[in-house]
Amino acid sequence: MEYNFTENICGVECSFVTNDECFSPKNADKGTIAMLSACKIEQGETVIDLGCGYGTVGIWAAHFTKPENIYMLDINTNALECARKNAELNGFECLNIIESNGCENLDRAGFDIILSNPPYHTDFSVAKMFIEKGFNRLKVGGHMYMVTKRLDWYKNKLSSVFGGVKVNEIDGYYVFIAEKRQPMRADKSKKR
Repeated sequence: MEYNFTENICGVECSFVTNDECFSPKNADKGTIAMLSACKIEQGETVIDLGCGYGTVGIWAAHFTKPENIYMLDINTNALECARKNAELNGFECLNIIESNGCENLDRAGFDIILSNPPYHTDFSVAKMFIEKGFNRLKVGGHMYMVTKRLDWYKNKLSSVFGGVKVNEIDGYYVFIAEKRQPMRADKSKKR
């Protein structure tokens, strides 16, 4: 079944077309909204929407920076098809929408921000890949924002990779904000 809705997401009105195969097909996910409420994007910054689904995060972010600075990545072809439709529906045809397992098919680095609401109701393998490979795509001073309902594993993993993480509890979700402060991962630097 196909769904159409328009929603005000943290002060930005966005329209979406989705279907039953998409995550949170009838409205923007509350965890995603919690994450976006903690995020500030400056004009000119480059952003990865990691695990973009039908495009909520990337389309919202395109309102704050150049749309061509937004890279939306997902492995699900149905979600990507919806993301392309939604980019056009919202007037952002020049968003970079890429079929990719994590950052695998992304051919650049030096990003300012990564935003992700990873699948956290399964094992941690996807989140582990997102965090470790995402770290490598950020520039020094760049930030990863991630939202989940689980605290301990994510806090520990982000801390071990980034050397620290800030955690905000917003509407029953944990929003993690980690800054890349050095070119190599924190846990690798300890092994010297």
